Amino acid sequence: MRISRRLASAGFGVDAPPFGRVEFAAMSEQFRRWSAAWRPWLVLGRVSNVPTVWSNCLAAWLLGGGGPAWKLVLLGVAGTLVYVGGMMLNDAADASFDREHRPERPIPSGAVSVVDVWIISVGLLGLGLMVLSWVGPLPLRLGILLVLAVVLYDLAHKGIPGAPWIMALCRYLLFLVAGSASRDGITGEMVWCAMALGAYIVGLSYVARGESFGFVPGWWPWLALMVPIVMAGFLNAPTDWTHSQVAMPVVWYVLVLVRAGSHLARGGSDAAKKAVSAMLAGIVAVDVVAVMPSPSPWGLVFVGLWAATLLFQRRIPGT
Repeated sequence: MRISRRLASAGFGVDAPPFGRVEFAAMSEQFRRWSAAWRPWLVLGRVSNVPTVWSNCLAAWLLGGGGPAWKLVLLGVAGTLVYVGGMMLNDAADASFDREHRPERPIPSGAVSVVDVWIISVGLLGLGLMVLSWVGPLPLRLGILLVLAVVLYDLAHKGIPGAPWIMALCRYLLFLVAGSASRDGITGEMVWCAMALGAYIVGLSYVARGESFGFVPGWWPWLALMVPIVMAGFLNAPTDWTHSQVAMPVVWYVLVLVRAGSHLARGGSDAAKKAVSAMLAGIVAVDVVAVMPSPSPWGLVFVGLWAATLLFQRRIPGT
């Protein structure tokens, strides 16, 4: 009896909570509060799509012959800062539109202040350029053009019919920024692959505009989405297509388009949203087609980036 009383007084009694339950509950509550505070910012930055930025940097870096690993890391960091900053700036510029059409977004819902978003987005863009200055003068100069294109798109895309082409220019420049830091620099093949990526973004962006304005685009954006396959046909000899390292990336890319098209075909209120999310993850497949045939280890990295994008999109909307 005396021992049981001592154990009870020490917190080991029958009625006492098991060891660690209180601490675990406190940690869970703290994590919930942390998630609630940060989630609006993650949504604003569309961080679920960041792996596609890393994929673009990796593809351009490989096409340029690779180079020091530290440069690739800095390119990924800079690309992430510019992308997230640009996405946040997009919401800040669209605050009035979102209050009417997308009131669930972080700014119109009151989760974050539009002034704070302006300040942080501009700061992230500036940090991205600072990181590029450590990579080299040419990546920095191209990075400045990239940031200007991002700002132009964010400020004017709602009023310009050709805004998807500006969005395509952003990814095109990101590709060249990364390629300029590689061992061989910007090559002709790299430029063609960047153009194919831009064409893909044009098709994707027109579908995304359908999501924003409530209409489903016609068939013609799919012509733009087919450009990467056409480009692969020009850059690879006919005999190369018998090898799995060439054929499989194209099959993967086609399946991405089929998955996106199936969402649109089924219709529904969120058809365009699902299609856009699938195509955003499909940017990684565009990069794989660009670098094929690529060594197996890098192929697995691309697959991982694609899977990460799909996984992150389940928690943070990609659009």
